[in-house]
Amino acid sequence: MGSNSSRIGDLPKNEYLKKLSGTESVSENDPFWNQLLSFSFPAPTSSTELKLLEEATISVCRSLVENNPRTGNLGALIKVFLSRTKELKLSAECQNHIFIWQTHNALFIICCLLKVFICEMSEEELQLHFTYEEKSPGNYSSDSEDLLEELLCCLMQLITDIPLLDITYEISVEAISTMVVFLSCQLFHKEVLRQSISHKYLMRGPCLPYTSKLVKTLLYNFIRQEKPPPPGAHVFPQQSDGGGLLYGLASGVARLWTVFTLGGVGSKAAASPELSSPLANQSLLLLLVLANLTDASDVPNPYRQAIMSFKNTQDSSPFPSSIPHAFQINFNSLYTALCEQQTSDQATLLLYTLLHQNSNIRTYMLARTDMENLVLPILEILYHVEERNSHHVYMALIILLILTEDDGFNRSIHEVILKNITWYSERVLTEISLGSLLILVVIRTIQYNMTRTRDKYLHTNCLAALANMSAQFRSLHQYAAQRIISLFSLLSKKHNKVLEQATQSLRGSLSSNDVPLPDYAQDLNVIEEVIRMMLEIINSCLTNSLHHNPNLVYALLYKRDLFEQFRTHPSFQDIMQNIDLVITFFSSRLLQAGAELSVERVLEIIKQGVVALPKDRLKKFPELKFKYVEEEQPEEFFIPYVWSLVYNSAVGLYWNPQAIQLFTMDSD
Repeated sequence: MGSNSSRIGDLPKNEYLKKLSGTESVSENDPFWNQLLSFSFPAPTSSTELKLLEEATISVCRSLVENNPRTGNLGALIKVFLSRTKELKLSAECQNHIFIWQTHNALFIICCLLKVFICEMSEEELQLHFTYEEKSPGNYSSDSEDLLEELLCCLMQLITDIPLLDITYEISVEAISTMVVFLSCQLFHKEVLRQSISHKYLMRGPCLPYTSKLVKTLLYNFIRQEKPPPPGAHVFPQQSDGGGLLYGLASGVARLWTVFTLGGVGSKAAASPELSSPLANQSLLLLLVLANLTDASDVPNPYRQAIMSFKNTQDSSPFPSSIPHAFQINFNSLYTALCEQQTSDQATLLLYTLLHQNSNIRTYMLARTDMENLVLPILEILYHVEERNSHHVYMALIILLILTEDDGFNRSIHEVILKNITWYSERVLTEISLGSLLILVVIRTIQYNMTRTRDKYLHTNCLAALANMSAQFRSLHQYAAQRIISLFSLLSKKHNKVLEQATQSLRGSLSSNDVPLPDYAQDLNVIEEVIRMMLEIINSCLTNSLHHNPNLVYALLYKRDLFEQFRTHPSFQDIMQNIDLVITFFSSRLLQAGAELSVERVLEIIKQGVVALPKDRLKKFPELKFKYVEEEQPEEFFIPYVWSLVYNSAVGLYWNPQAIQLFTMDSD
């Protein structure tokens, strides 16, 4: 560090870093800090260089770990940073570039040190390093100010209070990244942390009043998607020696932006559009981390409470006194940002979180007349299931399930007509309703799952979404109707195959008692559950909206032989009554009309026959309704998921994969 550093490889020999980590105590008033904070080494521009930075400075960090109990230099550095932040807002207003630049550098060093400290020691040991004083070895004062808590509060103030300008953009990103690092102790534990010092600070004491303001700021950072300022925004005249303070500011800032667009180690999102705004990306990651902190034994997570209760700026009704940390935000802007950002896992997870936990958001979204802007990106995620990680697919599917719980949504999506869906490649869809497209994509997801992943949970949620929609199917596209029956055909063939295997296995067991039998009964039971669900979906459409769906009746008649084997099957006899009645009735009318009928003539006969069908003979079944229910311990899924997103998406941060203990979900 300091103006003499020009390459990452020089850092271990840097005299300022050696002094910081050495055996000599440095007073917080020492001019040394101005020299330390005037560094101008080329910032890392790739995950490889981020790794090199950590490897280059690890010896310095470990030396500081060893000597800090005697020197208290970590505390002195933090006090220097804290004193500078008191003037940061005024410096931004006065365009004091150098002051802001040096303050950013102080925070950058603190963040780098924290990453290593958190990796190397427990939270309790880390807390001691924040309280060591310049006395005898290992001495610390229990009544000294709590620098750890003060630093956290300062970061929250910096994020929420400093105006976002070209000259403050970088320090805002760094403040958010440092908060993520503070909470990254979770990465170094195999189990989900339910008690943590950093959690305690965030949920109690001086940090607590910032809860709603922090959540609101992070949401607005996501909404605005502010790009970093252009490299020339901070250019100063270069000094004659080609180095020094001003040169460091002019060139260092330009190089730092390239870091922010590359992601951390393991990131596959180097060219992803969401990283065009590092501030938005980091804000979203921190928001998800805060929302998924576990509740304390006596205090619920206040950040989750804030996310659950915020309202629209146009909502003038008062907040109930029982709702803490409430605030208002522009729902229209938030909706637009969510629609535009669904290519990233973290944006889809935010959408899920808001729909699932905030009833105000859910009501607002379901009342929108442009739901296609939100639903189409979700369908595109499911359509490209091969390219997405399984957790992104799950979130997209659960969002659809939550939406289909609303009958108004299920009706309205069939009224939205789409033209030329370019990403749907199986068939040219020049014109199709949003509802029919949703059916096509969900069925495609089921078929993909049957042949590849074979995940029962995914099957169940896909079928639940179709079941929720089935009573409101309207004017189904002929291709959507065909795919419904094609899926049933596929299930029927699979059922017959498993049944045949079970029969052959049973015969083989009669001649050999030593060979263990495969559990075909369980396989048969699972597939029969799925077949029954498909029959219930078809039945629900026929009993509730037969006159709206001639294409489905046509597809049924075309493949009526498929249903023969299920007429007398004890598991399906009841649900087959209505389907059998419809097939028999319309088959009879087609027979009366003669042979060699065109498709148009068949559809005409079906439309005429709907009026004559005796609907009182159709048996009524309970309405199909499925609600999404989160698991009893959602932390066991969501916390590893969130941290896997942080690990793979956090810009400008690198964690040594060998040190990671928490199971971080694979993003491939």
